Amino acid sequence: MGLIKPKGYRNLLGSVENTEKAIKHVKDMFQNNLSAQLALLRVTAPMVVMQGTGINDDLNSVERPVTFPIKYMGDAKAEVVHSLAKWKRLKLAEMGVAPGRGIYTDMNALRPDEELDNIHSIYVDQWDWEKVITREQRNIEFLKKIVRRIYEAIKVTENKLYVEFPQIEPQLPEDIFFIHSQELLDMYPDMSPKERENAIVKKYGAVFVMGIGGKLSNGEAHDGRAADYDDWSTDNGDGFKGLNGDILLWNPVLESAFEVSSMGIRVDEKALERQLALRGQEYKAKLYFHEKLLKGELPYTIGGGIGQSRLCMFLLRKAHIGEIQSSIWPDSMRQECAEAGIMLV
Repeated sequence: MGLIKPKGYRNLLGSVENTEKAIKHVKDMFQNNLSAQLALLRVTAPMVVMQGTGINDDLNSVERPVTFPIKYMGDAKAEVVHSLAKWKRLKLAEMGVAPGRGIYTDMNALRPDEELDNIHSIYVDQWDWEKVITREQRNIEFLKKIVRRIYEAIKVTENKLYVEFPQIEPQLPEDIFFIHSQELLDMYPDMSPKERENAIVKKYGAVFVMGIGGKLSNGEAHDGRAADYDDWSTDNGDGFKGLNGDILLWNPVLESAFEVSSMGIRVDEKALERQLALRGQEYKAKLYFHEKLLKGELPYTIGGGIGQSRLCMFLLRKAHIGEIQSSIWPDSMRQECAEAGIMLV
């Protein structure tokens, strides 16, 4: 992506103090709205998990987790989480949560292989959420229903923010638009995935791009997805495959599509076997998480992550995620941002 320095950029909130107040306002409001929309209970989550259990999120299966030995466990290796995509499902099974209810948590992760730019940081903070569903609800219409509820929580937060900070005017459209990644490719065959996202999101303002992870007609996936959480290979009933997707909003500050959430209906036993085979990762079937899932010991779920700093950045009209969170940035980036009026914390 590279560093974007919007011409004439300024802090609409006027000061660091007002920005900090607004960040807390957004976080408090949104998690309450999300919990109410999806019937979620807040739980405490881990920052580290044991290596070799299959619990950590593999993301695109190439990112390296931060790993360290634990002295008083015989130097057994632990990993800082990338996200809690699989841990949440284990937690729901442990708690015996019934269909229709779920959990959410404040997830703090490290992703040291991220390319640092306006929207990517090595520090990741998300509202990670997961909800128990029935087998019958593993379909595209139920996925869209949940997406609309999340989008409503975002809109309500934006409208309430306007009451407290009237200089930040609401801009989100009334409804979110749904499109499959194959339809998007058919619409813009000569564009890259990112260019296709920019084109469709600029047109509609808020878009949910479905079916991310499986190969499209050009032999490429729209974007990467691990094989063992989102179900991207099941026929969704609309003539396409994939029961997952990304929520994208048009960001007028950066003039680009802006991802705030990756989510989806999670793999069942058949989808897990199929997707592990497609990725040549059948060995994972013997790991703790995967073995429990294949034995039918985990509930059917839908879940995802919603970026906390990302959502604050979007709603507060910030140009860089470093205006929201304290992280590590190259000295050259700090200098360029300062010269452009972008003050990194």
